[in-house]
Formats: sequence, structure tokens, C-alpha cells
Amino acid sequence: MARTLSKGLLAYGTIWAGQCASLIGSDMTNFAVTLWAWEQTGQATPISLLVFFTLTPKVAVSLFAGIWVDRYNRKQLMLLGNGVAGLSTIVILILLQTHRLSLWHLFISCGVNSLFSYIQNLSFSASTTTLISKQHYGRAGAMNALKSSGAYVFAPAFAGALYPWTGLIGVLGIDLLTFGLAMISLWLIDIPQPVQKEQPQAWQQQIMFGFRYISQQPGLRAILIFLCSSNLFTSASVAIMPAVILLRSGNDVRLLAMVQSALGLGGILGAMVLSISGGLTPRIYGLLLGIALPQLGWITISMVEGKWVWVVLAFASACFMPLAGASNQAIWLAKVDPNLQGRVFATRYLLAQASTPIGAAIAGPLSDHLFEPALQSQGILSTSIGSWLGTGPGMGTALQLSLFALCNLLIGLSGYGFRQLREVENLIPDFDQNSPIRSWAIKE
Repeated sequence: MARTLSKGLLAYGTIWAGQCASLIGSDMTNFAVTLWAWEQTGQATPISLLVFFTLTPKVAVSLFAGIWVDRYNRKQLMLLGNGVAGLSTIVILILLQTHRLSLWHLFISCGVNSLFSYIQNLSFSASTTTLISKQHYGRAGAMNALKSSGAYVFAPAFAGALYPWTGLIGVLGIDLLTFGLAMISLWLIDIPQPVQKEQPQAWQQQIMFGFRYISQQPGLRAILIFLCSSNLFTSASVAIMPAVILLRSGNDVRLLAMVQSALGLGGILGAMVLSISGGLTPRIYGLLLGIALPQLGWITISMVEGKWVWVVLAFASACFMPLAGASNQAIWLAKVDPNLQGRVFATRYLLAQASTPIGAAIAGPLSDHLFEPALQSQGILSTSIGSWLGTGPGMGTALQLSLFALCNLLIGLSGYGFRQLREVENLIPDFDQNSPIRSWAIKE
């Protein structure tokens, strides 16, 4: 058994490394595309729309993606997702070279990339339990958090240094190279398929399966209500954060890259601690604190000046961010049978992320047409809130960011007041509680 486990960890790590490379390239492109959109308009709305078109297709297709992941070969789905995302990048590169690139092209590209990246990530997530043993679920969640945080460190730093010299074209070229590395890592690894324990159902039944499963688990429903509420404000904050930094710094691209890299460094440190410790017990505490604690940093960033203060606060806030994702993933991996994870995880994603397009869609227009004008020198809030917060470019958007963060802080702390959420790990048994030996894992 130890020998099989070793192979599983090696396989998981190889795929994970390829995904890390691809994510760095994709995040470099996202950073460069944000700068390109800002150069064209100087407004927050196009940036928030990039986030909107990134989030919406993933939410819309999530139920079907779960069926595909449970029914079809997960390795082939990962290859498909990576390949189509790479093809989309090639199209943008051609349009840029021929001077035909417009914002709407980027909106479509963001949608296509995120859609197929989601299918790829869902396939990888659902394959976790066929590659590693239960005792490593927490570490796998931390590794995924480390992957995201690492991309946050290197992608803005590389893109911020490269963009002034090569523009968008150089960043897109690197993105294509990283797609190739991810494809190679997938070709090298055989991803085991779980043994099907049930006859295939009609697609209508399969779509509803995740809803039925979650509806029978009040604790899982509570988690999803909590995440949906939090994600509304998180997506809105993410959509306007670049505008806050650029407006208040006089369009300092390197400062934006430093802040985002600091976020990544803090996330890496937090993920490393989780990798070593395995996370908090019970894990639900990690989820609640992982949502609440970072908001203190965002509120402070909104209220103070100074680029190094922003960098330090971004780093400190991000140290707690991996705690939420790793804890949440560990709970679901332990509670949901691997044969059902594709459909259940897809429904989980749909319900948890349903609010994110709304947050992204409203954040930019609120900044450009309400908060930002209100805190200019003659704005309606200039003599009230503006008297202590200050007025000028970026101050209204900063106030907006602080309000979103305050709402998220209250949501995180309120989770302790609901028993179904606070005691979810005791109320729901693990999927293998009555089955100490998992035959599908031994066949890996």
C-alpha cells in the first residue's frame, strides 16, 4: 500500500507542477490584459467586465461539467481544457499582431479561457481522491492554494517587468509556452478513473443529482449559503482592486505588480504553514477565519496612504487566504464519495459562485458613476466622509473597497453563530466511515 501511495503522490505532484506553470502564464496574461484595458479607457468598468466575463461562463456550465467529469475520462478532459485555452490565446495574439484587437475580443477570450480552465480544474480536483490517500487531503488543498498564491507572486512581477518592454504580445508568448508545459505533464501521467458504482442516469437526472445530494445535507447547504454571501463581496473587491491602486498611485504599474506579488507571497507563506500543519481542526474554523481575517487588511489599505504600507498589508492579509480554500476543500473531500464528486463539486461551484458575476458586474459601474464622483473635490461626500478619508482620484473606489471588505468581515464572523455551519464536520459522517478499505484506491 505504501508503494501505491508513493506513486500517487508523485503523479499528483507532476500534474500539479504543470498546472502551476500554466497558471503563472495565464495570470501574466490576465495582468497584462488588465493593463491594456486600463490604457484604452482609464475606467474601472472595463476591468470589472473582464472579471465578469471570466466568472459567468464557469458558473453557467458548472452542472454540465460535473456530468462530464464523472462520465468521461478525466485526463482527456484536462487535455481538452488546456488545449482550447491555449488556442484562445493564439487567436488573441493574431488579433494583436494585425492591430484588430478590441475589448470585446478580450471579453470573449476571458470567457473561453475560464470555461475550459474550469473543466480542467474540476477534473483535477475530482481526481485527487484517486491519486492520494485521505490523510493527505488537507495537504492537497494547501498545495492548490500554494499553486494559486505562487502564480500571484510570479505572474504580476514577470508581467509588470515585461509589459513596458514588449507590451501584451510578449506576455501572450510566455503564456503559450506554459500551456505546452502543462500539456506535457498531463501526457506523462496516467490518471486513474474511479470504479463506477451505479448505472449511468439520464442527463436530466444527473444535473439534479448534485442538488438532491446537497439538499439532504443541511451542513453542506450552510457552507454554500455562507460562501455565496462572501463571494459576492469578494468578486466585487477583486474587480476594483487594480483601479484603486492605479488611481491612487498615478497609474504606477510596478506598484500594482508589487501589491499583487505581495498577495502571492503571503498566500505562499500561509499555504506552506498549512502544508506542514495540515490546517486547523475542526476545519470549519479555518474556513470562517480564512474569510474574515484578510478583510482587516483590505479595510486598512483603503484608509491609509503609502506604497510600502499597501504592500505590507497585502502580504499580511494574504497569509490567511489559503486557510479558507484548503479547509473548505478538505471538508468536501472527506464527506463526498469520489464517484459522486464530479457532479456534487460542480453543483457546489454553481451555488457558491452564483453571486460572483453579480459582484463583478456592479463593482465597476458603482466606482465610475457613484463612489468615485462622490469623493472628488466637489462631490456629495467631499465635506462629510471626504473630510477625514480625503478626496481625489481613487478615494471613492477605496471607500467602496473598504465597505465590501467590512461586509465580508461580518459574514465571516457571523458563521460562528450558526450550529449547522459551526458543527458541520460532526453532523455529517465521512464518506468512508463505514468502509475502512477503499478498493478503488488500491487499484490505483
